[in-house]
Amino acid sequence: MTNSVLPHARNYIDGQWTDSTTHTETLNPATGKVLGTFADAGADEARAAIAAARTAFDTTGWARDRNLRAKALFEMADHLQARREEFISLLARENGKILGDATFEVDLTVPKLRYYAALALSDHGGAAEVRPGLYSMTLREPAGVAGVIAPWNSPLVLAVRSFAPALAAGCTVVLKLPGQTGLINGLISELVAQTQSLPAGVMNVFTESGNDGAPLLISSPDVDVVSYTGSTAVGRAIMANAAPTLKPLSLELGGKSPMIVFDDADLDAAVPVLTKAITTFTGQFCMTGSRILVQRGVADELRRRMVAALEAVKVGPGDDPDSEMGAMIDERNAERVEGVVADAAAYATVLVRGRRDGAFLHPSLVEVDDLNAPIVQHEVFGPVATFEVFDTEAEAITRANATEYGLAASIWTRDVDLPLRVMREIKAGTVWTNTWAIVHDMFEEGGFKQSGLGRLNGLRGLEEFQETKHFVHAAARG
Repeated sequence: MTNSVLPHARNYIDGQWTDSTTHTETLNPATGKVLGTFADAGADEARAAIAAARTAFDTTGWARDRNLRAKALFEMADHLQARREEFISLLARENGKILGDATFEVDLTVPKLRYYAALALSDHGGAAEVRPGLYSMTLREPAGVAGVIAPWNSPLVLAVRSFAPALAAGCTVVLKLPGQTGLINGLISELVAQTQSLPAGVMNVFTESGNDGAPLLISSPDVDVVSYTGSTAVGRAIMANAAPTLKPLSLELGGKSPMIVFDDADLDAAVPVLTKAITTFTGQFCMTGSRILVQRGVADELRRRMVAALEAVKVGPGDDPDSEMGAMIDERNAERVEGVVADAAAYATVLVRGRRDGAFLHPSLVEVDDLNAPIVQHEVFGPVATFEVFDTEAEAITRANATEYGLAASIWTRDVDLPLRVMREIKAGTVWTNTWAIVHDMFEEGGFKQSGLGRLNGLRGLEEFQETKHFVHAAARG
């Protein structure tokens, strides 16, 4: 960023700071005030970034030097840790997150960089003497240039979740970040620039508010693999556009996470978590607990408690320590979500209707029985949850699996065996018992059904950016 009255964030390509002909303002969603400007990139910057990443992969030792890769990722983690408070503050102001949510995001990110730094030093495969004098082995090699497209709802952690394993695997990276978080993107670029262990061109970052540069990451034959986090609709478009090059894809897409509350659940423990599952990141979270499925025996009590809890949520600016939920990313999205709740009133019972003030939107709770209702079937991406009553375990499973999504689910019960049965039947990539949103770097996450392809985190997250080569060696005869 340059020194001026208001900060200006630039792109970082081939080891150099680069500006764009278009400068776009970025706003504080809570106040509508301008926070600064960013270089709004497009096709030219994307082509330059792809070319730099291609050259760095083909001409430097990055792909073969695992010690250098580990050093760079450890170094980047140290820089992020040193700038922790700066990131938290800017996430609260530009992204609208409350300070607790911003802290949650940053503190998820540092250990992720360190995990993949350590994983860069390890390897796995198989080797055998198949018969006398004939040897086979499998080797892992970096896929090449990785295109990473990260969303605005958690730009730091979701960018790192993809580019850290890509770098650890030995890929070079082109990272496309969204215009809604232009200044945060500038800080991410500064982390890259500060990391002196990274050779020029290994990590390239550009921001665009339009859609001219990102499609080139999908169509370019110089990009070997793409990792995208975002909506299911865009994920489908990416798959179609990647078909001509048969480009491998890692897609984490939409979610409609059922929170299944059985009659024997501890409601004192459940209600605060169910509330946070709706309000964390203002509901702009792929794992938002957007469907509360409750067994009939405790439905009345849980309904009463959830109405009281959601009505009591204090909505305010992200950087206000007293705020319990911040603004949505912009007023347009707040209006959209408000409209979803208004439309649902025609076919469902609105238990809590969140009032809107600009980009601030209070949480809503909508009771509905029809599984085909739009508010059940479609991802809202805001602080809205359905309240759905079931009678039997089998009905709970049917309801949980009734949408096209399968990213995550949560089961609430005191029964030890019940969650083991239900978990097996739920079509979701992550299932929690008596908790929510717990993610561990060493364990994979991802979606079933229309919630995505591939996996992030863990060893599989690294393998998404690798190719497997089978090498067969016949010993020379004496």
